[in-house]
Amino acid sequence: MYRVTREIDFCYGHRLLNYEGKCRHLHGHNGRAAVVCESGILDARGMLVDFADIKREVQRWIDDTLDHNLLLCRDDPLLPTLLERGERVFVMDENPTAENIAKLIYDRCAAAGLPVVEVVLWETPNCQAAYSGRVGR
Repeated sequence: MYRVTREIDFCYGHRLLNYEGKCRHLHGHNGRAAVVCESGILDARGMLVDFADIKREVQRWIDDTLDHNLLLCRDDPLLPTLLERGERVFVMDENPTAENIAKLIYDRCAAAGLPVVEVVLWETPNCQAAYSGRVGR
């Protein structure tokens, strides 16, 4: 099995609903997403996927959509005020946890046709969450 990984750095802000810790307040992160692609076959160039393809399909989307943006749940009571004031906000159906952001990026990779098997999101240098698309529990 062949595997390639491209890491993408970006900055984002968020806050968590239904959470009693410090993350219930607006705050920001210097995040890093690792996009992991896997396949048992290589193309005619001898590549699983060109790193430039991951950059074009995923990094540009992250740069345009998530980087230096506030990620909020659609149920967040701050959302109407921030939108009214013209702030950059990316609205998620779920709470913008590291787990849900990893899944968001994974889904973007899959929709772009990349052979993605996992996305790992580092929220801090010591804390990470991953989504693999495998059904668990």
